[in-house]
Amino acid sequence: MARMAGLFGRAEPRAAARAYLLGLLSGTERKNCWQLAEHAGHSRPGPMQRLLRTARWDAAAVRDEVRRYVVDHLGAGDGVLIVDETGFLKKGRGSAGVQRQYTGTAGRIENSQVGVFLAYASSRGRALIDRRLYLPEHTWSRDSERRRRAGVPEDVVFATKPRLALQMIEQALDAGVSTPWVTGDEAYGQDPGLRAGLEARGVGYVLAVSCATRVRINQGRTAIRAAEAAVRLPASAWHRQSAGPGAKGLRYYDWAWVQNGTDEHRHLLVRRNPTTGELAFYLCWSPRIVPLSELVRVAGIRWCIEECFQAAKGQVGLDHYQVRNWTAWHRHVTLAMLALAFLAAAVDDARPTRRADPNRPARSGEPVDLTVPEIRRLIGALFSPPITAPNALLHWSNWRRSYQASARRSHYQQRLPAPSSA
Repeated sequence: MARMAGLFGRAEPRAAARAYLLGLLSGTERKNCWQLAEHAGHSRPGPMQRLLRTARWDAAAVRDEVRRYVVDHLGAGDGVLIVDETGFLKKGRGSAGVQRQYTGTAGRIENSQVGVFLAYASSRGRALIDRRLYLPEHTWSRDSERRRRAGVPEDVVFATKPRLALQMIEQALDAGVSTPWVTGDEAYGQDPGLRAGLEARGVGYVLAVSCATRVRINQGRTAIRAAEAAVRLPASAWHRQSAGPGAKGLRYYDWAWVQNGTDEHRHLLVRRNPTTGELAFYLCWSPRIVPLSELVRVAGIRWCIEECFQAAKGQVGLDHYQVRNWTAWHRHVTLAMLALAFLAAAVDDARPTRRADPNRPARSGEPVDLTVPEIRRLIGALFSPPITAPNALLHWSNWRRSYQASARRSHYQQRLPAPSSA
């Protein structure tokens, strides 16, 4: 907070932001304004709600500082930028950007918001460094009244998810984030605009694509589907390499690469599961010639953003918000990103200095290194407020139930039949 304090012009939002962050780092069950206010010892959720809705501070400036903080603490020469999206399940139609749409969070079409995120991952750790709320084109971007009610700024126009990803990548590069690679899943790998934008900036990429993607083999003379190119590969083309450590050890796959076109810097990378035979495909480009092992490393690091989403939602309440407004969404998500970045930096600071040994977990009986959940648990205990007095507990119970009764009364009144004119 000493680093961030100058971004909150007045003492009140600065104190509220500190209390909000401590609440996100606490063991509070649901990290929404009501429970964060109770955790902070407030008598009402008003200070937390004002912090997200009306207080004067710039979430974009805090986001920029989060990005600098992550690079300062986790930056390394092997750093990779990762793009992906995650869903936030919602009820109703009022939340900015909400509509029925597919989200991987539920694995099906649900009423949800979708946020596109950028993560930075290196050998020192990983954290989220940018975010964009996706605004659907037909149901939101063209509906001026709906935009007005949700507080969507007038200068926000429709952009595809890959376009939002490219905007975040370009902002990170312009801000001085040094990285030779970007990776992402099929939703981003299939977009030629994103790939062209990265090549124009001289940033290499390893982006997942579908089996139907067409590539050009035989020095560009033959255009075929990626799946067919994989079938034509001889047995000698496959190499078993690790895509990095997983929860149960190193993740070994069979890998092969094929030059795509006439450019030695452009390849189709194929991953084969040695047990099931399942294939995955990546389009790759780099400004310099690199070995297969480097492409495998970058492809394997893509899963770090899934770990970031899991930690952000499970540890610091990324999806616990109960706000509908555009500005409030970005403010809550930015503060959750800051809390996660702090935990990731603390994990790196606490890691013992030792020689890298991928087989150490199989040989050592020492406790595992401190993790994000463990440090969050320790910090939550260290900064936990004193035991709450019974009258304070009863006050919040009465407040919640009174608010819920008011909401229930409003809903029931809306459903009462209209009085008869007879």
